[in-house]
Amino acid sequence: MSNVFGIIVSGRFVQTDFAPVSQTQFLTTITEADNINHLVVFLTGLAPLPAGTAGMVYWSWPDPTAPPNWQLLGHISNTKPSAIFKIGTLKKLHELSNETKFISAFGQQKICHNAQLGIAIEPEANIQLLASSVAQQQSNYITFAQKMLENLVNFVASYSVTQEQMTPTPGVLYIPLNTLQTWYQNFETRLQRNPNFWKS
Repeated sequence: MSNVFGIIVSGRFVQTDFAPVSQTQFLTTITEADNINHLVVFLTGLAPLPAGTAGMVYWSWPDPTAPPNWQLLGHISNTKPSAIFKIGTLKKLHELSNETKFISAFGQQKICHNAQLGIAIEPEANIQLLASSVAQQQSNYITFAQKMLENLVNFVASYSVTQEQMTPTPGVLYIPLNTLQTWYQNFETRLQRNPNFWKS
């Protein structure tokens, strides 16, 4: 079934050399992945996916000192036979937390200096479950960031003094409290627009 998947990277030949890892998991290596910003993953049309399934697409950045750490990109299916994924802003292994669920999605392979792309055939129902999980994770990011920022602003504000109350201290730098408050408002606005903006 590995010949039903293809990849297009701009400026390169179409790649269809997926190797089976199991009956439902397929893997390919992409060389010089640091220069790739987007890629297209598609069904070649040679055969459809089994009814009621979808191909969950995972990406692993190169890391010379660790096994692959899988990040979910999205999915393709018989009703959505191709998709474009932006991978230029995905983080490398050392920038990811240990919370990622896909570390061992394709088993423990050897350390790889090239990027890898894996496709796992899963029930379509899993798409909604994963989407819900991602949405919950983003909500958790927002809540954590807001609480952390509020704590920082409140902590700094508890030490605020007026200019009349300040004692000149050579060599000590001071930041106006309203500068921190402006930064907090800007950060919160960006977080609401895109919970993952801090990853880029």
